Amino acid sequence: MRILIATAGSRGDVAPYTGLGAELRRAGHDVALATTDAFAPLVRDAGLGFRRLPADTRTRGGVTGTRELMGAAAAFVTELGQGFADAVDDGTDLLLLSATTAPLGWHLAEATGVPSLGVYLQPTAPTGDFPPAVTGSRSLGRLANRAAGRFALRMADRVYAHAVTRLRHRLQLPPSSPHAMRRRQEQANWPVLHGFSTALVPRPSDWRSGLQVVGNWWPPHDPSEGLSPDLEEFLRAGPRPVLIGFGSMASGDGERLSEIAVRALRRTGLRGLLQAGSAGLAAHGDDVLTIGDVPHALLFPRLAAVVHHGGAGTSAAALRAGVAAVTVPVTADQPFWAGRLAALGAATDPIPFRSLTAERLAHALGQVVEQQSFTRAAVKTEHHLATENGAQQVLDAVRKLTDG
Repeated sequence: MRILIATAGSRGDVAPYTGLGAELRRAGHDVALATTDAFAPLVRDAGLGFRRLPADTRTRGGVTGTRELMGAAAAFVTELGQGFADAVDDGTDLLLLSATTAPLGWHLAEATGVPSLGVYLQPTAPTGDFPPAVTGSRSLGRLANRAAGRFALRMADRVYAHAVTRLRHRLQLPPSSPHAMRRRQEQANWPVLHGFSTALVPRPSDWRSGLQVVGNWWPPHDPSEGLSPDLEEFLRAGPRPVLIGFGSMASGDGERLSEIAVRALRRTGLRGLLQAGSAGLAAHGDDVLTIGDVPHALLFPRLAAVVHHGGAGTSAAALRAGVAAVTVPVTADQPFWAGRLAALGAATDPIPFRSLTAERLAHALGQVVEQQSFTRAAVKTEHHLATENGAQQVLDAVRKLTDG
């Protein structure tokens, strides 16, 4: 079967799908991943076909207000929709759609007759259990949580409105709105498998049928692959270090963050790894080493703690390694995941990005390193994650969908 996975966003929005795609490929399927050019090497290294999506996921300069942000998002998804139409060829047998691409992929599925399945990295369906992931982690009460969830979907539909109009025109489909299509999918119990652990987000009891939480899809790595000689030497030269990194977040804040990181590490007497990332963190010294991208599965089990931005993938990787965390959420769903880690006891209370100081970071690092309760909670969750097989559940859903 020829399967096309479609996603767009940052590295954290793409890497899990390379792991899912690799598992589908091992099961005998021909798998391609449609995403933006920046991640072509990541996709091809996983042994998957690459289909280009043209949208630029970088933050557009000067965009700050809510209206401007929604306008920029609408322009992004309009461009995305046109590229997505080009990525689906006549031989595609199944579409696997992320939360970002599903509101476009539904229309492609209608036009082509190709079946589709949701594979989401975030919970998007309204529930009384928690507020929308994009609005933070503080519960508003069951009724208000559900109302906020419905409002978030209405705002998303507004963002996709122009893209859907253009896409349906190109596909020669009759006019329809994002809201009308979403309602059709909900009424049909369109299946969505969520690639995160029930330890972090148990399946809400008020979700409709067809929505499942199946466990993470882990980015692949070569078991024979090792760490670089410099990094291996640093790890062996003393006590376990702390990793500090912000992934694809905080571009332009590298100097400030590097200074804060080094001051916090030295204040607590800890050794540290600074992961450059988009921010460009960098520092030098016997007790600190700057590194680039390193597979989480290889590095995280050898750390004392991880300081990160609260991205879904990094949060899960730390738990998988049984490592406690200090979270510094920047935007979007990061406060949600940071709050979930804290609720598990596997991380300190989140430090808002703009409130980060060396003193606050040092205090939090002292807590996670000195108080073993954080590590015990992370290890307990690690054992839970080991019982889940998210990729296998997707394989089962694909088999059921195509056999049915």
